[in-house]
Amino acid sequence: MKLFEKNQSNKERIIRLIVGLTFCIPFFTHGYTISYLLLGIGGILIFNAISGVCMIYKIFGYSSCKVK
Repeated sequence: MKLFEKNQSNKERIIRLIVGLTFCIPFFTHGYTISYLLLGIGGILIFNAISGVCMIYKIFGYSSCKVK
């Protein structure tokens, strides 16, 4: 088992990217205190979408990719 083996399907990656970008918008528009929390969560989701690797999935041994 590789550490950075892709474990997300393409559909899930697109959804994570859209949600991550949406969470980052309040940081740039409003600057509320909760905006920093949303920016952190959005950044993690964007990283997951770009890399295709979710560490929580790794911990539980789950993969949404098709079987090779």
